[in-house]
Amino acid sequence: MDHATFLFDGDCAFCTKCAEFVARWVPTNANVLPWQFADLDALGITPDECEQAVQWVAADRRSAGPDAIADLLGASNLFWRPAGALLRMRPVRALAWPAYRWVARNRHKMPGGTAACAVPDRS
Repeated sequence: MDHATFLFDGDCAFCTKCAEFVARWVPTNANVLPWQFADLDALGITPDECEQAVQWVAADRRSAGPDAIADLLGASNLFWRPAGALLRMRPVRALAWPAYRWVARNRHKMPGGTAACAVPDRS
């Protein structure tokens, strides 16, 4: 794997807007793409994992949710790396996961979100 890959839900307008922000403002060599268009088998990841959270897949590391966002920011330039480091700090990380889960459950209500953005109910 030459470059890391950051996967997001391409069926979700909110997620797509966030990915467009990354593409425009966060310089990285990572491939940022909808998981629906990725070769998940080659990346060693499942659709279920992708439906639950954004994913970071690199040769030396795999992460999800805010940890994946931290890895993406850490793989960027000097402007964004401190934000990635901050997101990895234990107290921030402890708050980031519940916040991420709340956003994931409510992303269909976020700006740009639609009913197609709703995370499937696993209960």
